Amino acid sequence: MIGPLSRRHWPSWCRLLPVMGALCLMLCSCGTGIEVTEHVTDKDVRRVLDKDSGHQPIVTLEAYQDSLPAWKEGKRFWVADDRVTQMLAPTEGYDKDTLHLAGHILTYRSWSKSGVFTYEDNRRLFIEFDDEVTGLHLNYCYGKATDAYHAGFTLPMLIDMDMVDHVAQQLVGKEFYIRTPIWYDRSTEQMMDGRHFIKVHIDSILPGNAVLPLRTLFTTCDTREKAMVWMNNNNSTMHGRDFDAMFSLSNPRLSYPSITDANWELITRGQVVAGMTKEECRLAMGSPKSINERPDQAGMREYWYYDGGTYLYFVDGLLNQYRR
Repeated sequence: MIGPLSRRHWPSWCRLLPVMGALCLMLCSCGTGIEVTEHVTDKDVRRVLDKDSGHQPIVTLEAYQDSLPAWKEGKRFWVADDRVTQMLAPTEGYDKDTLHLAGHILTYRSWSKSGVFTYEDNRRLFIEFDDEVTGLHLNYCYGKATDAYHAGFTLPMLIDMDMVDHVAQQLVGKEFYIRTPIWYDRSTEQMMDGRHFIKVHIDSILPGNAVLPLRTLFTTCDTREKAMVWMNNNNSTMHGRDFDAMFSLSNPRLSYPSITDANWELITRGQVVAGMTKEECRLAMGSPKSINERPDQAGMREYWYYDGGTYLYFVDGLLNQYRR
């Protein structure tokens, strides 16, 4: 069979020589006692491990589009951080260094541009607000006026309550499958042990913080546990915290019929046990930061490394041991 095969592929035969040489080198090295270790990058890991992860129908939120010229007097903003005082222009009406505005609601009054500069982009923007709690009149200063004309314009440290309501109208009262185990306690906002790939009911959408402007409050449908997650509004570069990255419309369990119920329960809790497949471990713990593969006489040994010193050790594709 070698003759006909080689004649049929003769035009490309020369291109196989480097590959054959590399294979010979690997075979020879197996008898020398020298281990061949291949370091796989994070990009390689995601390409290999996620290619067959099952594509779950996702939820795409209708984008919230707004710009300063469309704002109407009385528009409300949640103050996400006390550092908002750094954005306030000095005035005799208050000492901004002693103000604590986090959690307050500011209502919009008007805006204007000020300053004499060469380029319009550098002209400062002044936005007047009233603080509903203290009654103070605040002058918020933003450094690039032309940004205000773009759809999706946002102000640092402030969360547009119209945006919050816009997201809430799309999600509250509906059920989805949560894809992240990173949960937070509703009262203390401290991280708690969460589960993923389970059905939850969305209770409410509230303003979040200066980085992730939304808090999604939910109740698990099986145990009635209450928790929340921080989320962005799809206008951020942190796409891993978009709603469609954190929730799914369909049950992920249906994509993995070969996984036992016992192992699936462990997976939802982010736990692994010896004997699990690589696919099961990836579902439980996510893709590793890096992988090392080392063949020996007993078979292929493989190490998955995670942040914080956690690693998984596989022999011929099955989990042998792990350390967390």
